[in-house]
Amino acid sequence: MTSPIFFGDPELVAAAAPGSVFALTGPEARHAVTVKRLAPGEDVDIVDGAGTRLRGTVRSAEPALLEIDVLEVETEPEIDCEFTLVQSLAKGDRDEQAIEAATELGVDAVLPWQSERSIVRWKADKAIKGQAKWRAVVTSAAKQSRRSRIPRVLDVAESKVLPARLADTDLVLVLHEEAQVPLAAAVELALSRSVAEGAEHGIRSIAVVVGPEGGISPAELEALGAAGAVPVRLGPHVLRSSSAGPAALVLLNYLLGRWS
Repeated sequence: MTSPIFFGDPELVAAAAPGSVFALTGPEARHAVTVKRLAPGEDVDIVDGAGTRLRGTVRSAEPALLEIDVLEVETEPEIDCEFTLVQSLAKGDRDEQAIEAATELGVDAVLPWQSERSIVRWKADKAIKGQAKWRAVVTSAAKQSRRSRIPRVLDVAESKVLPARLADTDLVLVLHEEAQVPLAAAVELALSRSVAEGAEHGIRSIAVVVGPEGGISPAELEALGAAGAVPVRLGPHVLRSSSAGPAALVLLNYLLGRWS
């Protein structure tokens, strides 16, 4: 069974070395001791949220202090291709369900999208609160799935600026029920083109765009397409806003070899 993980201060994690003692304090220590009830001798991992992981055993456990004997320090390699989920705001917490599952499936960033047909609206203070809540969701999901990296939660984007926000992304896939091209075919074509064109690093970034309950508007689809995005479908059925993005990520993980 994999060891439970807790998030430590990045500077302290960076300074740790095999044979040293790492002190975890604050809310993470309280969670480890009072909720998880970790005890001396048990295995535990401490991560910085950016790819560094300390593997060790509990030396001592107090209500607000967990001391760990560091056995190993691992740095996760940089990813070859970054996955971003552009998730439209949706009612009933379906957008939060989507980003939670996406985090468990390895997404690297999530971009909240205020689409034309989104019933939920993020304005002013609500945008700040919404983004903070999304950060809490992905952090919790990263912990549950034992990830050493926490996905980035980007600033919310309205439809008029979304194409520009995605301009530096190598491949933008827009999930749409009327699309004729399967997602897998679009990715395989893009990969073959990058090889044929002699791209030094191939495809380094992919974004998946998911619309709200009412779907992506024709104007939004046209604007994204004009900027180079590719409308694609996952299969014969229409998925909810909460499940479409995660389903696409499963396929991308397979096609790009991240699960090989």
